[in-house]
Amino acid sequence: MPRVKGGVTSHKRHKKILKLAKGYRGSKSKLFRVANEQVMKSGQYAYIHRRLKKRDFRRLWIARINAAARNNGTTYSRMVHGLKVAGVDINRKLLAELAISDPQGFTQLAELAKRNVQ
Repeated sequence: MPRVKGGVTSHKRHKKILKLAKGYRGSKSKLFRVANEQVMKSGQYAYIHRRLKKRDFRRLWIARINAAARNNGTTYSRMVHGLKVAGVDINRKLLAELAISDPQGFTQLAELAKRNVQ
C-alpha cells in the first residue's frame, strides 16, 4: 500500500483553526501555532463564562429587587421571605422585570410580603 502524506488534512485543520481565530489581534489570527493556542484558550473562557453569566444575572436581579423593595419600605430578604410564606411562587427574574416594567404591581407584591412577615 502506498504511503499517504497528510498535507490535505493538515491544510484543512489549519484553515479551520484560522477561521475560528478571525478577528484576533496580530499573529493570533495569522500564525497557526499561536492561533491554535488562542482558540483553545478562548474556548476555555467561553465555557467558564457561560456558567458565570448565570451568577451575574442572578446578582443583577437581586440588586434590582432590593432597590425596588427598599423604595417600598422593606428589604430584599424580608420581601422574598414574605412572598414565600404567602405562597407566591415567582422567580427573581420575573420579580426584577416586574420592578422595572410594572412598579404598581411590584408595590402590591411588596405589601403582600410585608403583611406575611409581621
